[in-house]
Amino acid sequence: MRQMSFSLTTEQMLARTKTVTRRLGWADLKPGTLLQAVEKSQGLKKGEKVRKLGVIRVVDVRREFLTSMFSLGKARRRREMAAEGFPGHDVAEYVRLFAKVNDIDPLHTFVTRIEFEHVQEACLA
Repeated sequence: MRQMSFSLTTEQMLARTKTVTRRLGWADLKPGTLLQAVEKSQGLKKGEKVRKLGVIRVVDVRREFLTSMFSLGKARRRREMAAEGFPGHDVAEYVRLFAKVNDIDPLHTFVTRIEFEHVQEACLA
């Protein structure tokens, strides 16, 4: 199973409050795909192991400009930030953080918006 890391939102993933993520790449992802959510999968130090956070199922995938969130209505922006794991944060704060972490120009960057659901282990049997 392919892994997806959530190092900045590990606690939100463990609490199962995060249901949307934006990524560079991942454009080939399809709804229904199961992914192993992990804390981090690259840059592990010697002796460190991958920490599994749970299995997620992709619900929706779409490509959009990172800044397209600014065109959402106020209530929708609030819901989107909560789904991203940043309740109470402003879209501008999120865009700045995403741009900094990914070292990109937010005004000219397409991202893949991935909506997912958390899957109970018992459902995989």
